[in-house]
Amino acid sequence: MNEKIKVKGRMRRYLNWPMYLSVLLIMANVPVYFVSLEAGAVMSAGVLVYLLAAAILMRAYRRNVVNDMVAFANQYDVLEKRILEELAMPYGILDSSGRMIWCNRLFSNLTGKDQFYRKSVTTIFQEITIDKLPVAGKKEITEVSARLGERIYRISLQCVPIAEVVDHSEIMEARQKDVSLIAMYLYDETELREYIQKNEDNKLVVALAYLDNYDEALQSVEDVRRSLLIALIDRKITKYFSNFDGLVRKLEKDKYFLVLRQSSLESLKAQKFQILDEVKTVNIGNEMPVTLSIGFGLNGSTYLQNYEYSRIAIEMALGRGGDQVVIKNGNTITYFGGKAPQMEKNTRVKARVKAQALKEFISSKDRVVVMGHKITDVDALGAAIGIYRAGKTLGKPVHIVVNDPSTSIRPLMAGYIGNPDYEPSMFIDREEAMDLVDNNTVVVVVDTNKPSYTECPELLHMTKTIVVLDHHRRGNEVIENAVLSYVEPYASSTCEMVAEILQYFSDDLRLRNIEADCIYAGIVIDTNNFITRSGVRTFEAAAFLRRCGADTTRVRKMLRDNIDSYKARAEAVRTAQIYRNCFAIAKCPGEGLESPTVVGAQAANELLNIAGVKASFVLTVYNHEVFVSARAIDEVNVQLLMEKMGGGGHINIAGAQVAATVEEAEQLLKNIIDEMYQEGDQKI
Repeated sequence: MNEKIKVKGRMRRYLNWPMYLSVLLIMANVPVYFVSLEAGAVMSAGVLVYLLAAAILMRAYRRNVVNDMVAFANQYDVLEKRILEELAMPYGILDSSGRMIWCNRLFSNLTGKDQFYRKSVTTIFQEITIDKLPVAGKKEITEVSARLGERIYRISLQCVPIAEVVDHSEIMEARQKDVSLIAMYLYDETELREYIQKNEDNKLVVALAYLDNYDEALQSVEDVRRSLLIALIDRKITKYFSNFDGLVRKLEKDKYFLVLRQSSLESLKAQKFQILDEVKTVNIGNEMPVTLSIGFGLNGSTYLQNYEYSRIAIEMALGRGGDQVVIKNGNTITYFGGKAPQMEKNTRVKARVKAQALKEFISSKDRVVVMGHKITDVDALGAAIGIYRAGKTLGKPVHIVVNDPSTSIRPLMAGYIGNPDYEPSMFIDREEAMDLVDNNTVVVVVDTNKPSYTECPELLHMTKTIVVLDHHRRGNEVIENAVLSYVEPYASSTCEMVAEILQYFSDDLRLRNIEADCIYAGIVIDTNNFITRSGVRTFEAAAFLRRCGADTTRVRKMLRDNIDSYKARAEAVRTAQIYRNCFAIAKCPGEGLESPTVVGAQAANELLNIAGVKASFVLTVYNHEVFVSARAIDEVNVQLLMEKMGGGGHINIAGAQVAATVEEAEQLLKNIIDEMYQEGDQKI
């Protein structure tokens, strides 16, 4: 052993120290001879004896030292292996493909597998798939959360390079430099997760609950029964939330303040907020059922912010028509309910208040810029014309942003272009608008409340005075910095809302015939000739416009289609398929059409005339996107369907834009319908 193994490095220098000392003594012996020959001889004899003794000792003990070192190294290797095997942490080794190579005793006891289990780690932890394994050559640690039995583990995976070890091996050879194994460590996080979950469950949730039609419902009840109706509603709301450990306090006659835990909110979500339907069952002779809207706020940085979230949520619930629950969880917003049609308000107080506020904003600024949504339709143009007349009444320059006029609005715009009564700058594009808008400009957005849908979203950041007039239900994306927001989902069209505002705007306001025609046309288009979503106030607005000079014959002529659009609409109806015996799905050929989306919307209206069709969906390809036009009469809430596709609208009229092929969009629509049936909610 001594001939095969030699010490080196620091150990060799340490064992050779007698030889170094001998050289030093010999060098010291030489000067002694110059002092005295006798002394030099005596010292030489002593050095010789020392050299002889050192040589004998070195030869006698070196072999034992080497043998002891070999024995220690062997014992150290066994000790190291034992420490690794008895490590108080589950530990395993995988190859680069995820196959188990070895695991320590604790890992084996935990998983019930042998220490030399050779199958894939996925057979033990399904969460560890091949794509989650760390990549060889990278030092990043990959962590995966997995469950084993009743315990939850955080699994840490790290590559361990073994190329250098293999290079020094006499029986293995590494063909690649990035040869590595994967070390796997298991950390039990069961108790930590439990405490985190308990902390989440006990978080404070703030909510505001409003009765949507409190005054209207009371008016339909006899005076002696009104107090009973209020008491029954209060009792039902209080009892319902008390069952979920919630605190209810009444703020006003139709407003409630709620406090509950987050775990209780999850239980309410699982039941889909049955309180919405339970409140409607309260009936003591009232002709109109009472509806409830609730806004929840949670996961804010402070309790005050949770309250602010709940206030925003209840505003969104009311802005979407009421009878629903809106949950604002940080930046995430979730909707529940909203299946009942919006109730039309009999009072015009809000319209009068909004009209006066709009008048004040326009009066205080230098100019007015009006814009609708992309691909401006008749409703957006008609509403813009109404705002134009309001601004001109106050002597302000007004401009309407229209980037690319579609065939549906060109006949309406033709009456203004080249007309000496209207300035050439009445219609402008987005570039011209961006040059005009500053802090002394009122930007009025009509027929949309989503900033990304507007003709020029940049204008919303160029002024602080923004007014929003719309009849679509609010979604997650809203124009948040508006100084005046008038969103009424029950209105048939934005033109109806603008017609009401104009009646209260100023006594000096006089609509011209051509302007009344445009506003009237917007109502006609959005109500499908007063068939869909027409209420009392719709006809009152139409009557006002007729008194202002709107002519139904002129409007009908302006809204006529060309032959190509008519053929495309007929082709969409001819090729429509009926899905699940009640949903009409069609594809509108858009080749050669200037406004294929308008034709698609018209085809969707036509399909509702087929017996047995609850809802119609027409898919139209335009600008490399699929535009979905959805229509229904009263049996399906297409607005919720379109929201799941990223769009929105009304309960009976909605739409969406999908960045996909028409086949993919159709399959997505069918999947949403199938999901609706699986949930057992056929009215969504």
